[in-house]
Parts: sequence; structure tokens; C-alpha cells
Amino acid sequence: QVQLVESGGGSVQAGGSLRVTCVASGPNFSSLTVAWFRQAPGKERESVAAIRRSGNITYYADSVKGRFTISRDNAKNTVYLQMNNLKTEDTGVYYCAAATPYLFSPADWARSHPYSYWGQGTQVTVSS
Repeated sequence: QVQLVESGGGSVQAGGSLRVTCVASGPNFSSLTVAWFRQAPGKERESVAAIRRSGNITYYADSVKGRFTISRDNAKNTVYLQMNNLKTEDTGVYYCAAATPYLFSPADWARSHPYSYWGQGTQVTVSS
């Protein structure tokens, strides 16, 4: 069983930066695809970015390309999301999610269903 714990959220002004972190416990972290999703108040949860197990393949939502960078350190069972040039529309609860290789397909990286494991989320608030 994999458990995910997010941290690093907070409040920042537009144009600023934050890094959120997801630490996993449990077996076989290095085999998992890990993604970040977010949910703003009154809106549906949306995908932000994902990273394959080796770290050499990443995916990004169009809204964050060029501003966010996802990375991982398998030795530390950790995935990072570096967020630069933040906008007010980036506000939301950021969730870390993980998918086993048996369930993951690149075409589905932005969908919720491949991800069996979810964290509790960390709040990111961007003010103007």
C-alpha cells in the first residue's frame, strides 16, 4: 500500500514561486507514475503534470507549460512540483497521485482513473 503526503503549499503573490512536495511511503515507488492534480473552489479537479517512473518523461497541462516543472528523486521517494510565475488561477488544493505501471497509459495521464493512490492535498493560494 502506497501512502502519499503533500507539503509546501502556502500563499504567494502573483508572479511568485512555490514548490510543493509529495513524499511516498510503501513499496516500489520507483515503478510508479506520479501526477499532480489541483482543484479550485467550485471547480472540478484538473490535471497539472505527471512524471513517469524514470523521470525522463513528463506531461503538462497547457495552462502550466513553461511555468511549472515536475521532477522526482526516487532515492528519496519524492516528487516535486516547482511552480513559477504563479497566477491567481493557479489557486487551489494540489493533490499528489500515483499509478502503477499496470494501470497507467500515456494517453490517460490527465485522467483520474489510472491513479490508485492519492494524498490529502496541500493548499496553494495566489493573490493579485
